[in-house]
Amino acid sequence: TACLLTFQQAGSVVSSETEPACTASLGAVTMHRPWIAENDAERARLVALVTRLSDAELALPMPAGWTVAAVLAHSAFWDARVIQFLDKWESGGAPASADRGTGETGNIDWINDTAKVLFLAMPPRDAARLAVTIAEAVDRRVAAMSDALVTQVQEIGGIVNLARADHRREHLD
Repeated sequence: TACLLTFQQAGSVVSSETEPACTASLGAVTMHRPWIAENDAERARLVALVTRLSDAELALPMPAGWTVAAVLAHSAFWDARVIQFLDKWESGGAPASADRGTGETGNIDWINDTAKVLFLAMPPRDAARLAVTIAEAVDRRVAAMSDALVTQVQEIGGIVNLARADHRREHLD
């Protein structure tokens, strides 16, 4: 599958279809971005699941006190976190050193356990819709990142996983 990349550059939108590897090109700089196609594929799985499940199925319990909808809200939360960090980076800021201690690969159980109460309070269909809406937004932002920003994110390491598909796959499988 090819993926469509859209970039905002000098007030105009530039689009290009690429090979499955999804190489993003801005000017003379080209950077390999395999996560774009993976993000698209896992987001499509998310949309299919949310479309297929009834409200009752979204409310079904899962291990550790979660529900299907709460797990979807959890996924939305972590996608929204990436958007927040991208906003910070794009405005010239950088994540604080405290942020680095709770990267996606660090010990984040306390964050998930704290947020679970909020996720469980959400109406199941709203949680499911939120997961899809935020997945679409974060995937657009990740696909449109400049090479310089991708490099900056990768150099810090661990704090933001641009392959949002990894986290979605973990919960969709």
